[in-house]
Amino acid sequence: MDATAAASPSAYAAPAPRESFWRRNRHYLLLAPGVIWMTLFLIAPLAMMVYVSFWTQTTFAISPTLTTRSWEMFLSSQTYLDALLRTLRLWLTVLALTFVIGYPTALFIGQFVRNKTTQTVLLVACVIPFWTSFLIRVIAWRPMLGREGAINIVLMRLGLIDEPIAVLLFTELSVIIGMVQIYVVFMVGPVAFMLSRIDESLIEASRDLGASAWTIFRRVIFPLSLPGVVVGAIFVSVMVLGEFATASALSGRQVNLLGNIIVTQVGSLRWALAAVVGVVLTGVMVVVIAALLSLVNLRREL
Repeated sequence: MDATAAASPSAYAAPAPRESFWRRNRHYLLLAPGVIWMTLFLIAPLAMMVYVSFWTQTTFAISPTLTTRSWEMFLSSQTYLDALLRTLRLWLTVLALTFVIGYPTALFIGQFVRNKTTQTVLLVACVIPFWTSFLIRVIAWRPMLGREGAINIVLMRLGLIDEPIAVLLFTELSVIIGMVQIYVVFMVGPVAFMLSRIDESLIEASRDLGASAWTIFRRVIFPLSLPGVVVGAIFVSVMVLGEFATASALSGRQVNLLGNIIVTQVGSLRWALAAVVGVVLTGVMVVVIAALLSLVNLRREL
C-alpha cells in the first residue's frame, strides 16, 4: 500500500451527506405562508385599487380603458380637497387629544399603581366600552350632546349656562368628542405597557443624583415610554384616517371625511373615483406611519 495513502485515512472517508432541499430552504418555507397571505390580501388588493383608479367612469357604467380623468376630477375639485384637509385636521386634533388624555392615564396605571392585579383591573376598565357595539357607542353620544341632552341639562341646572350649547352636536366638535372617547384606549394600552417595563432602579438612581420629578420624567420616563406612544399613535392614526361612521352619525352628514366620500362613491357605483380616494387615503396613511416609525426603532425597543 502506498505510504502516503496509509498516512492519510481521511482520503478514504465517506463524503458528508448533502443537506436535503427542505433543510437548505427551511427559512424560505417558514416565510412562505406570511408572504402568500400578504400578497393575496394586501399587495394584490392595493394594486387592484390603483388599477381601477385609472378606469374610465361614465354616468351609468365603468370600463377598463385607462384614463386619468378620475384623478383630474379629484385634484381639481375643491370639495374633495377640502375633505382631505378636514381629514388631516381632525386626525391631528384627535391624535393630540388622545395623547393628552391617554398619557397621564397610562402614567398613573404604569408607574403609580405597582400592584399587577390592580393594573390589570384598571386596563380592563378602560376597555369595558368595547364590550358594546361600535355603532351603539357612537350613537349614544347623540342624546348626550344634543340641545336637550344630558350635558346641556346638567350645565343649565348648575347655572353655568343660560341656554343650551348648540355647537356640541352635528359639528366637527361632536365628531372629535366621539372619536377621542372611542380611540383613547388605543393610546393608553401601549403606553401603560411600556411604562410598566421601566426599571424602578433607574428612577431611584435619578432621585439619588438629585434630579427633580420633572427632570426624571423628561430624561428617563418619557424617552423610555416613547415606543408605546408611537405604537398608540399608529393605532389611532390608522383608525381615525379611515373613519366614516362617527362623522356620519355625529355630524348629521355635515362633516365629510375621505372615508365618507369613499362610502358615497361606492354607493353610487362610481368605482374609479372611490378607488382614487382610496389610493390617496392609503398614501396618507403610509406617510403618517413612516413618519411615526422614524421617531423610534420599534424592533430594538420592543
